[in-house]
Amino acid sequence: MQLPLLFLLLAAVTTGDAAPPNLVILYADDMGFGDLGAQNPKSKIPTPNLDRLASEGTRFTDAHSSSGVCTPSRYALLQGRYHWRKFHDIVNSFDPPVLDPEKTTLPELLKSKGYATACIGKWHLGWDWNAIKRPGALPADAERNGKTVKGAGGFAPDAFDWSKPIPGGPLSHGFDHYFGDDVPNFPPYAWFEDDRIITPPTVPLATPKPTAEGSWEARPGPSVKDWDFWAVMPKLTERAEDWIRRQSNAKPFFLFFPFTSPHAPIVPAAEFVGTSAAGGFGDFVVQTDDAVGRILRALQDGGFAENTLVVFSADNGPEHYAYDRVRNFGHRSMGPLRGLKRDLYEGGHRVPFLVRWPGVVPAGRVSDELISQIDLYATIAAAIGAEIPPGSAEDSSNQLPLLKGEGKSARETLVHNTNPNGYGLRHGDWVLITAKTGTISKVPAWFNEANGYRAHSLPGELYNLKTDPVQHQNLYDDQPERVQELTALLEQIRARGQVR
Repeated sequence: MQLPLLFLLLAAVTTGDAAPPNLVILYADDMGFGDLGAQNPKSKIPTPNLDRLASEGTRFTDAHSSSGVCTPSRYALLQGRYHWRKFHDIVNSFDPPVLDPEKTTLPELLKSKGYATACIGKWHLGWDWNAIKRPGALPADAERNGKTVKGAGGFAPDAFDWSKPIPGGPLSHGFDHYFGDDVPNFPPYAWFEDDRIITPPTVPLATPKPTAEGSWEARPGPSVKDWDFWAVMPKLTERAEDWIRRQSNAKPFFLFFPFTSPHAPIVPAAEFVGTSAAGGFGDFVVQTDDAVGRILRALQDGGFAENTLVVFSADNGPEHYAYDRVRNFGHRSMGPLRGLKRDLYEGGHRVPFLVRWPGVVPAGRVSDELISQIDLYATIAAAIGAEIPPGSAEDSSNQLPLLKGEGKSARETLVHNTNPNGYGLRHGDWVLITAKTGTISKVPAWFNEANGYRAHSLPGELYNLKTDPVQHQNLYDDQPERVQELTALLEQIRARGQVR
């Protein structure tokens, strides 16, 4: 009896059957390409933990979110699908869910393969608020610029039955556990755990103190009394650390940690104030970096680090305050790129992208191959040997060989979009913008003048990123055949699959 058992144990070891990797996606909010110290030598913000993560894995310098704004990029990452096939805008306060119930999300796929799954942080993909809304409850009107705007005042705290579970959130889409505040600047201002509000909001939001930079950008609505915006990121980080500590090697896990930082309101905790030379936002990025370090330490302390695939990225480029940051502190959150959050230019969607998986992903490598967050779905599926269900993740490309350093990117083409009024098509070295300008966020005249950007009267824009990565020279009028070719390609991609 003993000999066959020993033989089976030895056979299991020698076949090299590896345990499936744990998966951790760390997702910053409104963090620019140039906010990562490892890729901006002139950065005024220290990011030692992220720089170390880059040195221990591969840093991708041509990596993109799906959109220049929050919700669409999160949808695309978790669905492996271009957001514009369904919608363009963000989920606003008390809007319904946008994830597709008929398709398999990434956490649902992982759960089917035996993974423990958790989302801790900013959700911003909607909930079924009608399930707890009291009959007849409507948002109040509000005065704005001398005019009455219907519904702009937000809901009263008693508009909802906070004792009920809220369907449609993370637990409805493959996560075993959720903890967070949904969206840091949207009501309700309260802690969620799984599908419930922990402490019911009883008062309208009050913001008595100024933020460290910019405005509050906080929508009106129900709030827990004395809601502390400064405590949000520390609390989320503590909960993420605790969740990791409660895992074991007996079951693989997936942690999706979408940070609320460095998105507005810009509220760095007291211990981080003054830790950068880029103002309040810079301090908030330092806090973001510290959160990354704490998660990496939790993985190390738990004995998980060697078999965990860690991805760090951001949902889009930096907010418009980045222009003043250039002038006031000499820090370029967008790095050398043109554009910010919302824009079709590279700075709107080319984001930090770091991948670490010891023994699989080469350490200390820098790759300029094209990759998208949409590709994480198919890449992770390949890494764990999961088959993608038919009809799901139709826009995701398997980039596992690229991550391993074994080849080129699996994609040559990528579509950028923030709203229905314009698309950006990346194909090889070329970018076609199907709008008169790639600018959506207003650019100060002094910035355009200082950086040599000029207005034009052409119907679109065309750039060669190989020779002109900062998008100065519009070749739309010089290359009509290429414009025609890329326009046709864009329409072909948009037509593939059901556009709803």
